[in-house]
This record gives sequence, structure tokens and C-alpha cells, in this order.
Amino acid sequence: MLAKELISEVVSALRTSDTGQKALNWMEVYRISHLPIVNNLEFLGLISDTDIYDLNDPEQPIGNHKLSLIKPYVRLDQHIFDVISLAARLKLSVVPVLDDHNHYKGVIMASDLIDELAKMSSIKEPGGLIVLDILQNDYSLSQIAQIIESNDAKILNLYISSHPDSTRMEVTIKLNTNNLMPIIKTFERFKYEVTAWHGEHDDMDSFYSDRFDSFMRYLDI
Repeated sequence: MLAKELISEVVSALRTSDTGQKALNWMEVYRISHLPIVNNLEFLGLISDTDIYDLNDPEQPIGNHKLSLIKPYVRLDQHIFDVISLAARLKLSVVPVLDDHNHYKGVIMASDLIDELAKMSSIKEPGGLIVLDILQNDYSLSQIAQIIESNDAKILNLYISSHPDSTRMEVTIKLNTNNLMPIIKTFERFKYEVTAWHGEHDDMDSFYSDRFDSFMRYLDI
């Protein structure tokens, strides 16, 4: 999935002639906290709701104020992981997209990134998940897959998170079944530490909500 496929058809760019109040109104409508400022096709930067509140006079055109704008962006052909990494690192609610001539093409909303990541991660597919805590040197994808497949299940998605200061890693596995206990018992028989498991849809939503920030930090390493 590339950035050009994720550009929002909803969010409009501001011009320097627009007022701060107009920007705040749009942010409320779109449920975001950043908007791009664009003159013709030139991307001038992102303005946040905090920036506007600091202007003290939201009825004045944005261009009447001296602005210190950040100018983060991705190119049309960059991968979704690059977009997520930038959004996570700078805590952006939108990510601007430019072409190879530095012309503004639109923005990608963080909410759309989450939806697309859910599709890529098979989150919406039926099935449960298991979380393992293992030493980095003990990690073996082939053995993990063999344990799961020996219980007539399949891996739909798997991702690893680790910390630079630790020799351990957390392996999160999405499966195509909610019948997790036979798989968990097999992992334990092979001396794997199972730290969490979720088999119902409601539990899955809560689990992924809690761990989404952790996953984006992993992508940003």
C-alpha cells in the first residue's frame, strides 16, 4: 500500500488568507488537530490547533501572523509503513503528501492509517491471538508455525516488538481460530512463555486499541 492510495478526499488545505477560526472549525469537522497550509501547489507547512490558539486573534487571516510551521511530508510512492512512522514520531493527525516536484497532492488522515493497518494485519478477520515472550536468540518462526499448524490452525499475521535495552522480544500472533487452548498448551509444552491470549471479538478490539501505539513505535525504530 502506497501513500498515493491513502490520500483523503475529504480534508481540504488552508490558504494564508483563511482565518484561524476557519481552521479550528475545519479541524472540529474533520476531527483532526493539524491542517496543511498551501498556496497554489506550494506546501507551506502544517498548522496545529495549539498554534492557532497561540495567535490570540483567531479572526485574523493566518498569513497576517508570523508562523513557525513544521513541514513533514511523504512522497506519493512511499510505503504505508513510512507514513505510519512519520505520523507516530511527530504525533500527527494528518500526513501531507507531495509529488516529485514538491507539489502538494493532499493529506493522509491518521484514522485512515489505522483502518488500513487493521486490514493489513487481518484484525477484522475472525480468529484469536496469542502473545509470546521469548529470548531473541530463541526466536524461530519455523518452530512457532509448526506448533500452530500441528493444531490445525494457521497464522494470519505476526509481528515482533522489542526494546533496545532488552534481550527479550514479544511476538504477537493472529490466528484463524478462536480455539486457542490446545495451541497454548503446546507452546507451554515446548517451554514458550505465553503472556496473553484473546479469543473473542470484543477482547480483540480492546487488545489492539491498547497496543496500537506500541506497534507504531516499533515501526519507528
